[in-house]
Amino acid sequence: MKGFANRVDTVQEYYFSAKLREVNQLIADGKPVINLGIGSPDLAPDRSVIDALKSTVEHPRAHGYQNYQGIPELRIAMAEFYGRAYKVTLNPNKEILPLMGSKEGIMHLSMAFLNPGDQVLIPDPGYPTYSSVTKLLGAEPIFYTLDLEKKGRPNLDNLEKLDLSKVKIMWINYPHMPTGALGSKEILADLIAFAKKHEIILLHDNPYSHILNPDPLSILGIPGGKDVALELNSLSKTFNMPGWRVGMLCGRADWIEAVLKVKSNMDSGMFLGIQKGAIAAMSLGNTWFADLDEQYQNRRKLVWKMAEILNLSFPKETAGLFVWCKVPEGKTADELVDFLLYEKNIFITPGRIFGPAGEGYVRISLCMPEFKILEAINRIKS
Repeated sequence: MKGFANRVDTVQEYYFSAKLREVNQLIADGKPVINLGIGSPDLAPDRSVIDALKSTVEHPRAHGYQNYQGIPELRIAMAEFYGRAYKVTLNPNKEILPLMGSKEGIMHLSMAFLNPGDQVLIPDPGYPTYSSVTKLLGAEPIFYTLDLEKKGRPNLDNLEKLDLSKVKIMWINYPHMPTGALGSKEILADLIAFAKKHEIILLHDNPYSHILNPDPLSILGIPGGKDVALELNSLSKTFNMPGWRVGMLCGRADWIEAVLKVKSNMDSGMFLGIQKGAIAAMSLGNTWFADLDEQYQNRRKLVWKMAEILNLSFPKETAGLFVWCKVPEGKTADELVDFLLYEKNIFITPGRIFGPAGEGYVRISLCMPEFKILEAINRIKS
């Protein structure tokens, strides 16, 4: 055995992959752990989505290889969803690429655009996969901070002082994970101007736009956005389908075509029943989002109460599936996380896993029924 690829040494196992093994072992050992750490929706998809999957299973051609770009009806449904949700017009044949979850799209995009030695602008705090994929491909992550008092605005003045000649792509994410910062049309417009000036490709990761957010935005709906940006989106959070693995990449036809070259060599298309279920999901009306938000609003109020009991501070003008909390002076986030896990059987996430700027913070998920959050509160009080 002549050794592993050098790229393996550039990353660690994904935090939740390792930590959930520990949590699951605690549960197997009889510990009643309440998992408020991960953002996997516990709510079910709409009945019509499940029925669409079931009705397709008996189709004689359902079990064969599927088109790498998905069936035409799926791309049309995605285009119609973008038209209704964001007022964005997309060509379903050229400007949409269905994905097996948007997480795989991060790898496909990075492989399509990055060479070893290229640089990538990544938010700090931010989704860890942005930096891990960058490192796996031999590119260099350059981290930028966000002003959480200004809806997550990047400090572009500081970035202008850097040598940006090697920067090829910039990851952005609004509503932002893990902080819930909302972003705005003005922030996206400034980012588009910045990208044009420096010939940088903006990659907008947009899975939380419909969760506790009254004004969903797509960067493709901002003037000039289609010239410099691609957008990832997902059905995981929006339609309670994380295990179905359905996402999409939208934007410039020539860039989509380049990503398809990568994707078509890495998978063989999405199961037909899942595509039919995705079509049904994207046809749901506004009452779906209203009902979903009502449940998450109730849960968030309880998580706010839990955070207050723990003397954590947190912003309230946020969106998404998490509450981002600052740990009080004199304590560390890891101490709090360990105390809750090993003394109270409650799992929350330390902010440091999202980057250095996450040190001193914790993230609490809303993906747990109200009675479980109440139980967590009672455990903390006892």
